[in-house]
Amino acid sequence: MAYKGLVKEFFKDNLRVLIFDSEHSMGIADADMIETAINSLKKQTINMVFAPAVSQLYVFENLFKKQINFNNINGFHLDEYIGLPANASERIAIFAERYIFGRANFKNFFCMQPTENNIDDEIIRYTKLLKENPLDIGVIGIGQNGHIAYNEPHEADFNDKALVKRIRLDEFSINQAIDKDKIFASEKEIVYDAITMTIPAIMAAKQLFVAVPGKHKSTAVRKTLTCPISKQCPASILRTHPNAVLFLDQEAASEL
Repeated sequence: MAYKGLVKEFFKDNLRVLIFDSEHSMGIADADMIETAINSLKKQTINMVFAPAVSQLYVFENLFKKQINFNNINGFHLDEYIGLPANASERIAIFAERYIFGRANFKNFFCMQPTENNIDDEIIRYTKLLKENPLDIGVIGIGQNGHIAYNEPHEADFNDKALVKRIRLDEFSINQAIDKDKIFASEKEIVYDAITMTIPAIMAAKQLFVAVPGKHKSTAVRKTLTCPISKQCPASILRTHPNAVLFLDQEAASEL
């Protein structure tokens, strides 16, 4: 299928890479391919995980314009800060409800709800949900430090036995949360701990659609595609997935 604005297409190991002339074109193509994947699954219930992030907004904008039956789709999200009040605007679940789960009539949507007092219980709860609802489709991105979800280079584990775990954010993620994603107004408001789906949990999805726009992601993209597969750039593991597509705009691909 020909996609409007497609500049280049190639494979790096197993990973299909599509480069587009703009973030807008990238988002349209990603949403089109997700729609095709959903429609091809002949299942009573489809399980999807989403990255609630600014980098995915063009994808979401186009995806929720489509005539997709979300009534048979369970939605998950990748990660959540620990200890924020339930109504805090910084919570990733609030972003997810605004831009994803509130945009369509999902069968269920499962949000992480960690507090300082229930972290172990919340990890157990979300792990159980993932085991009961194996992921079919992942709609994700890559962070400036090469993380997928909040699997930071210093904590990433390609063979993690857990599906969900507690992590400590690194400096790149903190800076991205302030400067690019505008999640926190200042450094003093930052939450440094989160729970995240692990790399094996994400890689277990049968299909992965990975959207990465912007110049600030160009170094992470270069490392993902050109460096050895290692936890120094956690997203490099995507090159081993049997059915993953990486969508880039020209700015994100500028270091290739």
